[in-house]
Amino acid sequence: KDYQFKENKEDALKDLEDLVKKLPWTDPLKVWELNNSLKKKKTKRKKHNLQSAASKEKLNEDGEEEGTDQKDAGKQEDCAQNAAGSGSVSQAGDGKTSEGEAKVLKFRVTCNRAGDKHSFTSNEAARDFGGAVQEHFQWKADMTNFDVEVLLNIHNNEVVVGIALTEESLHRRNITHFGPTTLRSTLAYGMLRLCDPQPTDIIVDPMCGTGAIPIEGATEWPSCYHIAGDNNPQAVKRAANNICSLLKKNENKESSTSLGIPLDIIQWDICNLPLRTGSVDIIVTDMPFGKRIGSKKKNWDLYPACLTEMGRICTPGTGRAALLTQDKKCFAKALSRMGHIWRKGQTVWVNVGGLHAAVYLLKRTWERAEEKRSFW
Repeated sequence: KDYQFKENKEDALKDLEDLVKKLPWTDPLKVWELNNSLKKKKTKRKKHNLQSAASKEKLNEDGEEEGTDQKDAGKQEDCAQNAAGSGSVSQAGDGKTSEGEAKVLKFRVTCNRAGDKHSFTSNEAARDFGGAVQEHFQWKADMTNFDVEVLLNIHNNEVVVGIALTEESLHRRNITHFGPTTLRSTLAYGMLRLCDPQPTDIIVDPMCGTGAIPIEGATEWPSCYHIAGDNNPQAVKRAANNICSLLKKNENKESSTSLGIPLDIIQWDICNLPLRTGSVDIIVTDMPFGKRIGSKKKNWDLYPACLTEMGRICTPGTGRAALLTQDKKCFAKALSRMGHIWRKGQTVWVNVGGLHAAVYLLKRTWERAEEKRSFW
């Protein structure tokens, strides 16, 4: 949590190398092994289905690669006995290969870093940390055709080391049409989850952009009703295209009786939402940072107006909101003026494309909001 980086680059990188020996690798590698064996079973099932020749070839290659997961088991066990017992990890295959005959696992280290107080670059951290992982396990480094991906996430003074369980990042799932500031699906899911949606909740994203948050919400919380809107017609069009792509994907799923998704998208003005006062349970949105879209100057007027209108549509007492912004100074000022409508709960710090941003979790007070004008 509170990792102290040395000011000297060489010392800081040496500390990261030493960290490899101290980490509890056993459990993560067991999970990785279990995940791999499950993926292989899935692959086998898929082989029975009719597929294109190209995908068949790919699956066969994957099968062979994982099947020959044993060479020098004795040697590997010696190298990694104290950490993960790579002898057992390398047997994540289906047990068809003969004992004592397996290959050395291939790996790569990916470093994501945010913060300006580090004396080293992400590449330098990945290189030196990777070198120590290689020495520790006697694995072979391979940047493209790897079995294990070790993730090194450095966010200011916090260091998280993990092992990837999916072959590619899930941050683009469900999104096909991207805008200039499309939110990662993984972050959208996290923001929604912070609000703890309950069945029949009405969830609104008043500045939806290309629709990452409502699409994630409708996919993961189908028993809620999701409404999304944006003032930019281009963004609304992209969001609509993303919804269409998702519907097509659902139709193509085996034995899926697709009934659509509980989501509507509208073009509207964030300061005059066509929604009844107190009719919304949850608001989740990515507010303009004032960098690629809008400006920091405009945010000083926009943020208070947004918070006022969001307060109006949100249910007093039970309503809640998760709002993401990097313009923290402006948001704090706007929130201090809206203390009668919104109470700040927790703040979750996040890395958005290298920017140090925050998700603010707000609770709606019992105070009645001013009616601006009636739509009903």
